[in-house]
Amino acid sequence: MSTNSQSMNVAEALQVLVDLRDPSQAVITNQGSAREWPKLCQSDLDFHYIPSAMGGAIPFALGLALAQPNRHILVCSGDGSLLMNLGCLVTVAAAAAENLTIALLDNGVYEVTGCQKTAGSQAEVDFAGLARSAGIKTVREFTDHSSWQQSGQEFIAAPGPRFVWLKVEPVRENFLLDPPCPISEQLERLSGALQQG
Repeated sequence: MSTNSQSMNVAEALQVLVDLRDPSQAVITNQGSAREWPKLCQSDLDFHYIPSAMGGAIPFALGLALAQPNRHILVCSGDGSLLMNLGCLVTVAAAAAENLTIALLDNGVYEVTGCQKTAGSQAEVDFAGLARSAGIKTVREFTDHSSWQQSGQEFIAAPGPRFVWLKVEPVRENFLLDPPCPISEQLERLSGALQQG
């Protein structure tokens, strides 16, 4: 995928996941997806993880998946964040959390700090290959919205853990991030929603 110039709008890429969402699904977003997801979907089971350090959303989602084995957990993360913590893919595979889906939104840049190119984009990293090598059961990659839209349902229904690499365009305007509400409030809301079943 890294050598293909095609990519899709990040909102379009996320909309496929919104359309496939089960009402009991918990969704963890971070960085760019945390800015876009609330514009498309709002639920008490959403948690927009915008800490001062990158790389923690996938481990957070894995912990939630292990604690809630009967609930589908979706985590949307960026390529820059994954590069900060590549080892989490091995941990996900080792944990064999069948109810976990990772959606990697790869725009090739550190968007919120000025769109500097990531090392992954310069090295043409094969994120799908990394996920497969780590032992993730189901791995897919898409560069265009139409193919992703047509294949999304099949992907979500495949054995987990699942990893999808989505090539998206950077957001050039209004890219700064502010949490929709304080993390403590989000955690309280999420905890309450999880306890309700």
